[in-house]
Amino acid sequence: MAPTPGPTLMGVDVTWAATILSGVAAFAVMVAIYAATSVRDPMTKRVKALNDRREQLKAGISASTKRRAKLVQRSDATDRMRDFLSSAKMLQDSQVKAAQVKLAQAGIRSKDWAVAVIFGRLVLPIVFGGIALFYVYGTDELADWSPLQRYAAVAATFLLSYKAPDIFLKNKITKRADAIRKGLPDALDLLVICAEAGLTVDAAFGRVARELGRAYPELGEEFSLTAIELGFLTDRRHAFDNLASRVALEAVRGVVTTMIQTEKYGTPLASALRVLSAEFRNERMMRAEEKAARLPAIMTVPLILFILPPLFVVILGPAACSIKDTMMSGN
Repeated sequence: MAPTPGPTLMGVDVTWAATILSGVAAFAVMVAIYAATSVRDPMTKRVKALNDRREQLKAGISASTKRRAKLVQRSDATDRMRDFLSSAKMLQDSQVKAAQVKLAQAGIRSKDWAVAVIFGRLVLPIVFGGIALFYVYGTDELADWSPLQRYAAVAATFLLSYKAPDIFLKNKITKRADAIRKGLPDALDLLVICAEAGLTVDAAFGRVARELGRAYPELGEEFSLTAIELGFLTDRRHAFDNLASRVALEAVRGVVTTMIQTEKYGTPLASALRVLSAEFRNERMMRAEEKAARLPAIMTVPLILFILPPLFVVILGPAACSIKDTMMSGN
């Protein structure tokens, strides 16, 4: 005896749909519980990175050559990737430096990851492109596709696999820059207060980093690194240039330029930072107003697709049911 089919909605079995949705909901609950129970302190990793940078600067100033070699730690996997790329003549110094700059802007302090990024550009297209070639041309799963569609699928797989490391880094750089941009006006206000209180530049950066480390951890980390470099490097301008290179943000470059000019010409630091802070606050307000002005246009599509249909059902549904009942009772 065949099983009785369950109720359907728009051709979809309601029982199966409810089962799948229940499974998805249970999985989401498990993920939420895991995320809540495995929360880690984000400052632990940042403090470790700052301590490592302090040790590197100490080693560069006072340690011997053997001590410096001990402080430079490289993993075996990184060495193997570097040897493979060097043997294939695909590891260029310009590529490594560009990858290191992007990693620093993304908040990744280990320079060995630059080799991994270049290695990923080589390996990922081979792996995923090979899988796509086998799936498209070696099986009959896409036999009904035209030759142009199959070629486009394989080419898109190769291209996305090659660009995947750069896309990942660009996404992290953008998020980090946005987080730093939000806290920059507050940081400049605190720098003005510290400068007027008579603190030195490195002490002011360290104080601001401690005060804003919880609210804006990315900005606090960058200011802490700058304070450490200001205390150890012989050329203070080099520390400011490092800050500008680590943050992909024009506002930070403007702050760095102001700091360098005040160091060179002896202009008042507090007044210059106060002007920059006011400009950044006005810019942040303008961005908020721009987003608010775009909101009606952005809400048009969700309003038409998701809000108006349920509204019509709620308003016209009872009337339609009443008309149907009336017509059936009349018959």
